[in-house]
Amino acid sequence: MRFDTPATTNPIDQLKVIGQPVNRVDGPLKTAGMAPYAYERHDVAPNQAYGYVVGAAIAKGRIASIDLAKAKASPGVLAIVTAENAGKLGKGSRNTATLLGGPAIEHYHQAIALVVAETFEQARAAANLVEVNYTRADGAFDLASARNSAGTPKPGFGGPADTAVGDFAGAFAAAPVQLDATYTTPDQSHAMMEPHASIAAWEGDKLTVWTSNQMIAWAAGDLAETLGIAKDKVRVISPFIGGGFGGKLFLRSDVLLAALGARAAGRPVKVALTRPLMANNTTHRPATIQRIRIGATREGKITAIGHESWSGDLPGGGPETAVSQTRLLYAGANRMTSMRLAVLDLAEGNAMRAPGEASGMMALEIAVDEMAEKLGLDPVEFRILNDTQVDPEHPERSFSRRRLVECLRTGAERFGWSRRQAQPGRTRDGRFFVGMGVAAAFRNNLLTKSAARVRLDDSGTVTVETDMTDIGTGSYTIIAQTAAEMMGIPVEKVTVRLGDSTFPVSCGSGGQWGGNNSTAGVYAACVKLREAVAQRLGFNSAEAVFADGQVRSGNRSASLAQAAGAEGLAAEDGIEYGDLAKTYQQSTFGAHFVEVGVDAATGETRVRRMLAACACGRILNPKTARSQLIGAMTMGVGAALTEELVVDKRSGFFVNHDLASYEVPVHADIPHQEVIFLDETDPISSPMKAKGVAELGICGVAAAVANAIYNATGIRIRDYPMTLDKLIDRLPEMQ
Repeated sequence: MRFDTPATTNPIDQLKVIGQPVNRVDGPLKTAGMAPYAYERHDVAPNQAYGYVVGAAIAKGRIASIDLAKAKASPGVLAIVTAENAGKLGKGSRNTATLLGGPAIEHYHQAIALVVAETFEQARAAANLVEVNYTRADGAFDLASARNSAGTPKPGFGGPADTAVGDFAGAFAAAPVQLDATYTTPDQSHAMMEPHASIAAWEGDKLTVWTSNQMIAWAAGDLAETLGIAKDKVRVISPFIGGGFGGKLFLRSDVLLAALGARAAGRPVKVALTRPLMANNTTHRPATIQRIRIGATREGKITAIGHESWSGDLPGGGPETAVSQTRLLYAGANRMTSMRLAVLDLAEGNAMRAPGEASGMMALEIAVDEMAEKLGLDPVEFRILNDTQVDPEHPERSFSRRRLVECLRTGAERFGWSRRQAQPGRTRDGRFFVGMGVAAAFRNNLLTKSAARVRLDDSGTVTVETDMTDIGTGSYTIIAQTAAEMMGIPVEKVTVRLGDSTFPVSCGSGGQWGGNNSTAGVYAACVKLREAVAQRLGFNSAEAVFADGQVRSGNRSASLAQAAGAEGLAAEDGIEYGDLAKTYQQSTFGAHFVEVGVDAATGETRVRRMLAACACGRILNPKTARSQLIGAMTMGVGAALTEELVVDKRSGFFVNHDLASYEVPVHADIPHQEVIFLDETDPISSPMKAKGVAELGICGVAAAVANAIYNATGIRIRDYPMTLDKLIDRLPEMQ
């Protein structure tokens, strides 16, 4: 199905099932411990052996020698894989560094060997006996030091490196009110609960991997390319994923090494990356340095806005696209954005929840608050004053839907923003300074084709098959709701099968594109199934009504079970998008409000209240959507207050590579979180009239926390995370 004209009334609009707070259909499996995660698939391949990854102990250089003798002689060892004996390997198009290093080393903890043994303990013990001698080379590990050597990245996911409209330099110089400030964000880890894990088994020249991966088709293609075999020889299965956040978008070393280990050992092999390897071996959110300049009239109208960002990655990598939102969020006739990329010899920097906007809004939304203060304007009103209904860089393009102002006003009213003291440090509660902060939320709506297959059997049950994944987002549930709505049956009569490369290729999970696009693909397949049902019954498909397990046309009716018959019916189709995305700018919007308390003695910050008001198209399931929002808001708190991968700038690795020292928020850190979804549909987006949700919830949260800290204490911090050491010697005196 090609979607190239705005959606009109369709069966989804009935909202009998779609839009309802349906419980997760996979909930019983998860609560009973029966959901099959990758490392626990004891049922799929007999006689599994265990692999343990050896990571490089230097960040850059070469392996001078590697001695495997003691490891091979260790009890239980079946095989050891290194670059020397793995055979010729390619590199997947989405990988920056090679997944099996040697002799060249590109980053610390790059995998250099896999020890396969009968038990995990034997594999681990033997891995500690692998003796490696290295020749070190000098590397670059500090973004600030490499900033001046940064180059212009190639156009990519985040658009061109540089954009300009009007005369930014002239307008900024002439502006009566100016802000010129620099902000920094640190490297951050995905830190998902489930590690990267895989089981691999060969049957002749065919390989099956059970893994934890967000993008099944990408994984199958890149694994085949890396191994140098045909893609149809690779099957990837990933029905349940214990968190991804972008860290499992791409093929990682656990998958490749499990496949190589299984081939070397002649039996299935399972591999899980240890927590330190998750930080230094896989991808992370890269650090940024951001300079923001804003010029405005004394009345508060922005006349010039410029945003420059520096980030780093391995050779061949890409930038953190931290200027993305600034190109679209606020009005202003004279504009400039710029991204620069430095070469750093750290582990690969890549996508993490809301790549670009999450980091960019950590800086931009503080800068906007600072500008509002200079102007003597309320931060909410300043944002409203500079709203725009068209793409500021391309004014001929209007937004398909843009309700930022309504989000700000609705959120402010519900949060009690009118009670906020404009002068910092004026509100106290016992030993705490109390403050409120606000930030806009913005994330683009991304469209990508997605397909599905639907089957109807003689019991009236519909089975949906698509290689879409569920990373905890509720994919099973909203896909089941879509099929139920389209076919006129309850959710209980829908079976959803996900995460298998033998199924039709979906959009996959990432970029908050999964919910809208995957359900649109299921919608398209169900349209075809409805036509097949009507044809078999001799009904006019345009007039057929599907409800309560029945199909009616005029005064005739039949059950879906009758229509299916003993042989059943099946249909396959997908959604493909035309030029609507070029004609209209499609984005999601919101407003985050946060109240904090800052301890007057210690400088410790406690979040007291949080609220998000969001406009992001039709909400397919308000219960699962809220879960996505509060999870993202929680990650935003972590980004604001605690999360930082600390770089050893001498040796080139992330020091705090475990959950004991990489501190993420826990339940005790997070207070009540309120989520408001504006009642909205966007017919420009898809037949579902939905948009993305999961990443909007993190965009702006950290800045809202920062702005609340300022309101509480009068201390402006521009370097994340906002730990107590940046506050304690500047706190106002308690009176």
